[in-house]
Amino acid sequence: MRPTSWAAIVENVGGAAGAIGTMQVERAPADGYTLAIATVSTMIVYQSAQAKPEYSVEDFVPITNIASMPNVLSVGPTIKAKDLNELIALLKANPGKYTFATSGIGSINHLLGESFQAYAGVNLVHVPYKGSGPGMQGVMGGQVDMIFDQFPSSKGAIDAGKLRGIGIISPQRVPGYDIMTMEEAGLTGFTDEAWYGLLAPGKTPSDVVAKLGDAMHKVIANPEFRARVEKTGAHPVGNSPAEFKAQILREVEQTKKLVKERNIKFE
Repeated sequence: MRPTSWAAIVENVGGAAGAIGTMQVERAPADGYTLAIATVSTMIVYQSAQAKPEYSVEDFVPITNIASMPNVLSVGPTIKAKDLNELIALLKANPGKYTFATSGIGSINHLLGESFQAYAGVNLVHVPYKGSGPGMQGVMGGQVDMIFDQFPSSKGAIDAGKLRGIGIISPQRVPGYDIMTMEEAGLTGFTDEAWYGLLAPGKTPSDVVAKLGDAMHKVIANPEFRARVEKTGAHPVGNSPAEFKAQILREVEQTKKLVKERNIKFE
C-alpha cells in the first residue's frame, strides 16, 4: 500500500553557517528523500568567501526559491537621524566613527554592511556577533550603533520599539511600515533580499525533481501557507529550477565582485 500522507524529518546541522549540512546533502543518495534548505549564506556567501569551496550550485539540482524576504538596517538609541537620508549624511560627516553589528564574519549581514558602505560612500566599523540575537541586544543597549539583519527576525524588536528600522533592502517597502528603501535614498540597485530555497543532490533523476517541484508549487500556492509567510514580512516565490539556478549563479558573481572590490576578509 502507498502511504496516504508524508512527514518530513528536519535535521538542523550546525557549523560554517550551514555549509556543513549542505555538504551532507550533496553526498546523500540522489533519491529525492534527502533535501537541503538553501540560503544566501550557504549558496552565495560560502561560494564567494572560499578560495576553494567544497561545493557549488553545479553539485545540486535547485528545485525552487520558496520565499524571499527584505533585509533591514535598524538603529539603536545612539542614532538620532530621523530617516535614511539623514543617517547617510551623518555617516558621511563622521567616517569611521559609527559601528554596525552583524550575525558574524562572512554572514549575509556582513555582506549587507559592506554593500551599504560601497553604495552610500560611507565608512563604518564592523562588530560581528555570534548570531543576530546578541547583535540586536548590543544595538538596543547602545554598545553598537546599528545592525543589518533580515526583516522577519528583526520585526519583533522593531514592533516593540526596541529597534528603529531605518532602511529596507528590497525592491519595495514593507507594507504597514514607514521605512524607506535604500533606492529611495539614492542607493540605486541595492535591493538584495534574503531567501530560502530547496535543493536536491546533483544526480537526482528528472522525474523525481519534477515531482518535488510540483509538490512545492502546490504548497506555495496554498492561501494559508502564503498568509503565514507574508505575516512575517516575507513573500512566497516559487520559481522554476532553471530560474532558481540562474538566480544563484547571478548572485554568486555579484558577491564575488563585492568581496574583491571591498577586499573583505572572512577570518
